[in-house]
Amino acid sequence: MTGPRRDWRDVAAMSGRRLFVAVPLDRAATSAVAEVVGAIRSGDDDGQPRRSRGRARVRWVRLDGLHVTLRFLGPTPEEQLEVLRGVIESVAAASGPFRVVIAGAGAFPDLERPRALWLGIDTGADELTGLAASLEAGLTAAGWPPADKPFKPHLTVARVEGAVAAGTARRLVDVAAGLGVGSPVDRVVLFESITGQGPARYEAIASATLGGADGLHGSPLRR
Repeated sequence: MTGPRRDWRDVAAMSGRRLFVAVPLDRAATSAVAEVVGAIRSGDDDGQPRRSRGRARVRWVRLDGLHVTLRFLGPTPEEQLEVLRGVIESVAAASGPFRVVIAGAGAFPDLERPRALWLGIDTGADELTGLAASLEAGLTAAGWPPADKPFKPHLTVARVEGAVAAGTARRLVDVAAGLGVGSPVDRVVLFESITGQGPARYEAIASATLGGADGLHGSPLRR
């Protein structure tokens, strides 16, 4: 990462690909989460008929790209991508692989008026927090504005729009009570969020191995 430090504070006004940095889950963990989500989705939200007026709209995430987000970047101009590459490479090289265990569930801001539903991280939470802190330090040093919210290790599984979906949130907590599935974390991935019909699709642009000296893999950071 060479050259003068730039200030990317006008992120909201930028055009470009919607990017974020995350660590993906392995196939076994993804399957376990899919079972939990399937158990919740088999019922009507909060016991209401599916066509009732005012019913909460629960948007479940795609289950083919589950990940723990370390930092959302938003619209990112092409000119920033090489700087971003350097930050991710440095952070990954300085961090070793570890393991996470997904356990428990909750909602933001709370279970009574949820806007997002999530599964918790038990083992590996400290390592994820450290990885996110290193990424945040690298990004701000390179000119990105500070993150809007402090990092909290979690796995988002749904977002809620409209009426209250407290029943759905409580069922998630109940169904996930016995969950305790592990996944290795051995790489940091730069994703692009592609929106359109249905849930957002996440395309991996490149990945860097934790503790590795071989840098980023995958397609070039531009089209």
